[in-house]
Amino acid sequence: MLTPEERREKIWGVVRVASGNFLEMYDFFVYGYFAVYIAKAFFPTGNAFSSLMLSLGTFAAGFLMRPLGGLILGAYIDRKGRRTGLIITLSLMAVGTLTIALTPGYETIGLIAPVLVLAGRLVQGFSAGAELGGVSVYLAEIATPGNRGFYCSFQSASQQVAVVFASILGVVLNLIIPAEQMAAWGWRIPLMIGCLIAPLILYLRTSLKETEEFESRKHHPSASEVLRTIGENWAVVLQGVMLSSLTTTTFYLITAYTPTFGNQVLHFAPRDSLIVTLASACLTCSGSRSAAQFQTASGDVRC
Repeated sequence: MLTPEERREKIWGVVRVASGNFLEMYDFFVYGYFAVYIAKAFFPTGNAFSSLMLSLGTFAAGFLMRPLGGLILGAYIDRKGRRTGLIITLSLMAVGTLTIALTPGYETIGLIAPVLVLAGRLVQGFSAGAELGGVSVYLAEIATPGNRGFYCSFQSASQQVAVVFASILGVVLNLIIPAEQMAAWGWRIPLMIGCLIAPLILYLRTSLKETEEFESRKHHPSASEVLRTIGENWAVVLQGVMLSSLTTTTFYLITAYTPTFGNQVLHFAPRDSLIVTLASACLTCSGSRSAAQFQTASGDVRC
């Protein structure tokens, strides 16, 4: 049994880690919510479809960096510690988001604008590649016996909260800001909000304690050892990649792509598309709660 003090420490440990994961995921996919506006600002080709494809292609570029971030930053987290690694991932995500939020449009600086947006997106992807795994490992290592699956579920739950928060924010902005101003500068507000929240979350993460399990280890694998382990277990890794690809694709399809689909294909007003996105986000939250209940009932599920 945990003492009241130990229970508070566990709760705050989960809050510190999950809040950072919330901000990371919010910053990573909020771009997708406003891809139509970003297309007009940074990719004006004279053809609306081509501009949108360039905008969505830049969004997808972040995913190309996630495996690289997982390998490099993940190995760093295994060598230097969970706490230090999670601070770095959060800092990188903030830099990438700030780059996109502050970059002037194509009409102001020309080709430099989409290049900077792409660079910001690549930094975001590099950070996200290690964030999810780092958070899951930290939660697993601070979990009490028999509750590892429940603790790890807060990694997924914090993502769903980020989806709901971004959806609500988008609906509110479209209610109070005229469409012309929303297209001109209003889409930058969600990105700036993420940047403004970052210092608070970063402060929470700096107060994290390193996990006892990590500190008790006498050997921490090097990058070459990590790569060798992956090579020796390539079949399991491939199966994991395939499963993850399926869930990730469907997750972003029903969240980040919904506003664009509603606006461009169904010809909804931006506000209405975001209301549908909010409904989808609430459904994904219900799914996460069910998963958490299953993990709790299943006991010490490995993350």
